[in-house]
Amino acid sequence: MRNWRTEPLERIAEIRSSNVDKKSNAGEEPVRLCNYMDVYSREYITADIEFMEATATHAEVQRFGIERGDVMITKDSETPDDIGIPAVVVDDISKLVCGYHLALIKPNRDEVDPVYLAKQLGLSDTARYYGRLANGSTRYGLSYRSIARTPIRLAPLPEQQRIAEILTAVDEAIEHTEALIAKTQQIKAGLMHDLFTRGVTADGQLRSPRDEAPQLYKESPLGWIPKEWEIKELGELGAFMNGLNKPKDQFGFGMKFVNISDVYPECLNLDKLGLMNATGAECRRYGIKSGDILIDRSSVKLDGVGYPTVFPASLETVVFCGFIIRFRIIDASLRPTFAVQVMRSPAFRRLVIQIATASANVNVNQQALKRLPMLIPDMEEQLAIEERANATNLALESELEAVRKLKGFKNGLMQDLLTGRVPVSFETTSRVAEVAANV
Repeated sequence: MRNWRTEPLERIAEIRSSNVDKKSNAGEEPVRLCNYMDVYSREYITADIEFMEATATHAEVQRFGIERGDVMITKDSETPDDIGIPAVVVDDISKLVCGYHLALIKPNRDEVDPVYLAKQLGLSDTARYYGRLANGSTRYGLSYRSIARTPIRLAPLPEQQRIAEILTAVDEAIEHTEALIAKTQQIKAGLMHDLFTRGVTADGQLRSPRDEAPQLYKESPLGWIPKEWEIKELGELGAFMNGLNKPKDQFGFGMKFVNISDVYPECLNLDKLGLMNATGAECRRYGIKSGDILIDRSSVKLDGVGYPTVFPASLETVVFCGFIIRFRIIDASLRPTFAVQVMRSPAFRRLVIQIATASANVNVNQQALKRLPMLIPDMEEQLAIEERANATNLALESELEAVRKLKGFKNGLMQDLLTGRVPVSFETTSRVAEVAANV
């Protein structure tokens, strides 16, 4: 950290707390407005963002007009631990004005690089500083004084610029991988629709579409499907059961259990299962076997309820409790892993949402689930559909894991470079290039 120093933000930048609202008023200048979510949801403000159209007075345009190299932070939030989120302007964008709930920061370029400054404002210790100083009860805000006194670590300017280049390179790698994820998700959505409406023939190909070969299809509660597929209600195919409920003093010891917090839309998290006291009879009744389908029966959001996941093979007894429904397939004509794929399809999800009921939370019950339809191709076709779906899921998971690794690498790199813990060097640059190349 030789030649580094720490300065309050007001010493190296001009700070302007915006009061420009979203209204359009006669007699004012037409502008584009950079709003709270434009800053909160991204690290870089670019010209391709679709900004809101509004108006502002000439004085507001002069004071809160945004230029390339400006930095903005969110100065209000519903919680004190989610405030002061920064974004830096990297393009020239005409008629762009900083909106309400934001602070516009204009760096002194002789003192600080704009990207470097934004990254300093994004450090975890800066977030803790803002969290301590945020005032409010139902909504929290940062005063001008709190923002002005934000401590900023300053490396020599050439070193700042090199750090900014390195972190920007990592951000570009993350953005590239997230674009791949978005593309893969689109491909997956299209493939899933085709798999569960057209199926896979013996030669591994999708059947011809219905508009080309209508004789191959029939109508069903899940849409048009191949005419040889069966449709049965879930209640005909297996048994449903709600989870075991216990008083609080029975938790913390005994058997492992799966709770609703362990059931995710795409997977089951078995890494940190809790413990619960359960009798032998309860273990037999509420024990989970390989192939059991666990369904979350309650959610705070309509689109979050009723997601299924398959329990894998286990060498120990695990019970299920909380707001979980167990579906144990008895009919040998249906593979559990195939059933889960169908239950995650858009057509099936629409039916789940139709049967959901809302009170404090959104809920589904086993009686309604029993009446939902299940597709039943022959066993070989079920397996072929699964394999096609799993290949897409693996590609998507690989890309998601790459983003997780890159973000973890970036967080560590920010702490190292922006605190001076690790000096900028050829080795650092080479490591960044290596990581970015391997995503």
